[in-house]
Parts: sequence; structure tokens; C-alpha cells
Amino acid sequence: MTVVVAVLGISAAAVLAFGWFVGERGRYHPSTWDFFRQSGLHWRTLHGYVYARWTPQYIRTLFALPGRGAGAQWLADRYHGKVLTHEHARAVVEVGEPVVVADLEQIVPFPVARELVLDAPADVVLYECVCRHARPAHCEPTQVCMVIGKPMTDFILGHQPGRARRIDKDEALAVLAAEHARGHVHSAWFKDAMLGRFYAICNCCPCCCGGIAMMRSGVRMVAPSGFVADIDRETCVACGECVQACPFGALAIEAGGVTRDRERCMGCGVCETRCAVDAISLVRDDSRGIPLDVRALA
Repeated sequence: MTVVVAVLGISAAAVLAFGWFVGERGRYHPSTWDFFRQSGLHWRTLHGYVYARWTPQYIRTLFALPGRGAGAQWLADRYHGKVLTHEHARAVVEVGEPVVVADLEQIVPFPVARELVLDAPADVVLYECVCRHARPAHCEPTQVCMVIGKPMTDFILGHQPGRARRIDKDEALAVLAAEHARGHVHSAWFKDAMLGRFYAICNCCPCCCGGIAMMRSGVRMVAPSGFVADIDRETCVACGECVQACPFGALAIEAGGVTRDRERCMGCGVCETRCAVDAISLVRDDSRGIPLDVRALA
């Protein structure tokens, strides 16, 4: 018992000293204390602090690591996303009552980081997309990531004032609509070091997003929405717009029209938006998990 207490004490001292000298510049921000208080004495406290305090550097380091193997999947199990339809992404921002759910096994099928905590109204901070900034040539605009819920919103705003700003519900909905129109994917992100719970909605483009890139390399990092694209072959004119727009390479033009690879389809709804003849719709697919619909969870 004495050894355990000593280890915890040393760990806590290391976290506080590191933050004091390097991250806080000699004066702790109130949001830092709040994050430490909620996170507790654990190595994840330091991990979470480093991730939130230096997110751009953290993501660039991940991009430099090998994209395959057991280590990559270990990371994905602790830092992962859930695809949201446009409707369900809007519902997170428009949440009308507090939502606290600790068992998301069927929604986010990963071994850790599956808690959902939302206040109403949702506290939203718009943040520069570090994935886009990490690419030499990237998509615009770059301020499209949404950190949601305290203490993460206060922490990001306090430590990254030049990269983040608090926004109201109407602006958050406008950002979601604009990103959806660009063909980008809404995804809810969970991380063990961020209090083990949902903390952000990212609007991911296939050319910049690290999570989508890892999916393409065979690392299961993003869970499907719970929907799948259904194609009306009689209505489809095989124009190819949906094939080019699909972020996950799930569609192809073959004899007779467009075909869909069920395993690759993540149910994001980008193809549905791109179809000019309304030949594509999203339908529920129980084999792809349960949608993260905060209205139902509330």
C-alpha cells in the first residue's frame, strides 16, 4: 500500500511539475486544475494534458508512426471515432437535456473510451483541424473541429486562444451544414486520456483525416454510423458523382449501374447528398452497429 501511495504521489508531482514549467508557463490555468481534478492521479492525466495542450504536435507525431500493426490497433482502441449522419451530428449540437451514458458497447464497439457526457445546451468550441494543418496541401477551411463539453472546451480555449473560439448553436449548425455540403464526414471522437469519453465532433475530409487514412490501411479506427447506403438501380443513371464523393471507396460503377461494398460503407450519407436523381438513401443496418443518436439516448 505504501508503495502504491508513493508511486501515485511521484506521478502526481511529475504531472504538476511538467505542466507548471512547460505547459502553463508558471501559472496554472483554472481549466487545467479542473481537468486534473476530473482525470485523477493516473498516467492518462499526463497523456491527456499533453494531447490537449499540444494537439498539433501530437497528431504530427502520430502521422509519422507506422500505420499498421498491433501498435496501431492498440492506439485505435483508445482513440477512435464513430461516424455520424448529418441528422445525428446536428442532434449533438441541439441537445435539449443532459445526456450521461456509460455503456456504449453496441454504439462504439471498442474496449475503452465509450462514455458520453453532454450538458444542455451543448458547450461548443470551434478548433483548427490539426489533421488538415499537418498536410502540406490541405482542405479549406481549417477551423472545422468542434470540441464539446467541459472541461475540454475551457482547456482548449484557455490554452489555444489563437486556434479556438467558443460558438453558439446556430454557428455550430452552420459549420456542420457547410462541411456536409463539401462532402466531408461527421464523426464523434472518443479518447481514453480525455476523461475516457466523447469530446469532439470532427468534420473529416478523406485527403487529410488521419482516422480515415488508418481505416484505408486496415486499422479499425472508426465505427460505422449504423446505416448503409441503399441504391435504387432503376433510378440510378450511373453518373459516377457518388463514386467520386465516397470517402471510404465503398462505391463503384459496374455493368448495370453503381454497386456498393457493404463492408466498406460507413453510412456517412455523403453519396446521398451528391446524388442528383435521389437514387441513394441511408437505411438501417443492424450489422453495422447502433447509431449514436443523443435524442434516443437522452
